[in-house]
Formats: sequence, structure tokens, C-alpha cells
Amino acid sequence: MIAFVRGHFAVKTPSRIVVDVNGVGYELQISLNTYSAISNKESGLLFTHLHITENAQTLFGFAELAEKEMFLQLISVSGVGASTARMMLSGLRPDEIATAIIQGNTRQLEGIKGIGKKSAERLVVELRDKLGKAAVTGGFVTAGMVQSIDTDAVNALIALGIGRAIAEQAVKKTIGSVAENASLEEIIKQSLKSL
Repeated sequence: MIAFVRGHFAVKTPSRIVVDVNGVGYELQISLNTYSAISNKESGLLFTHLHITENAQTLFGFAELAEKEMFLQLISVSGVGASTARMMLSGLRPDEIATAIIQGNTRQLEGIKGIGKKSAERLVVELRDKLGKAAVTGGFVTAGMVQSIDTDAVNALIALGIGRAIAEQAVKKTIGSVAENASLEEIIKQSLKSL
């Protein structure tokens, strides 16, 4: 499995990119979100997913790991293929898709080309619990599609030897009591004090 490619962007279009990795060109299918992220770059790293079907082997590229994770969630739904998932990620950012699914906002999902009412409902039914649980445990990152500050704080506490459940409780309590723009450091310190 190819996890990522790093190299020179030899060819860039809104739907595909060719990455020159030490003289070997990898063609990757990309979303508009990824294109926007790399459009002014000459080289870089793209996370990848090799999608194998009966007729083709297609390599998809993603500027952010969170976009790749959302892509994998979407293609796990019956009736949603790789092309549809890429179209969804071109229409909405991964955090917007996650929010729409968790909140059951089928109208927003139907606004994406290729997604009808039944597909939108199926996405909500099949992914709402997965994405909701993952957002809580930090397995899937929604806010800002990097890691949210609370997830980072929980992971830092776990690294210090505190159990996940206790760490999550402490961080949740701290985030409720500190200023909105509190730094990660402040949240970790306050969480440690509350233990």
C-alpha cells in the first residue's frame, strides 16, 4: 500500500496531479480541496489511497490526512463510489461533510452533484454514529481538519500516563471553563490541575 508520495508536482489540474518522485511519475486523482491547497506549490507531500476495482487501479491523492480519512469513510457506504466521494470532497470540506452527516443535514449533502435524497439519507444512517464516535474519541478529526485542540490535549495527557477516559473528562471540564482562545499548553496545565 502506498501511504503517501513526496516529490515535484510535474502536472497539476483541478482533477489530477502527476508527482515526480525521483524520476517516477505517479498520477493521482484529487479533489478541488486538495487542488486549492497545492495550486501554488511546486512540490510537496500528498497522502494516498490506492483504489482497486475490476477494471482499474486508481491512486487518489489528498493534501490532508483528514481528507483521506473522510474519503475512506465515504467509500465504505454502499452505493458511494470513489468518484462520488471525490466529488463530495470537491463540493465541501471534510469537516463540513462530517458536520452535515452528524447533524443529519441531508439537504446540504443533496447539494453536491451526484448525491440524491436516498444517497444523502444512506450516508447519514451509515456514518452518523461512526463519525460522531470518532470525533469524540479523536479517531476522526473534524474541527479545522487538523487535530482539534481538545484532541491534542487528551493525547498529551495520555502520553503522560493518564487513562483515556480520565483524560477526556478532565479536558472536557477544562475546555468548558477556560477562554475560547486558550492555548493548548494552558488547557493541558489546567486539565492536569483538575486531576
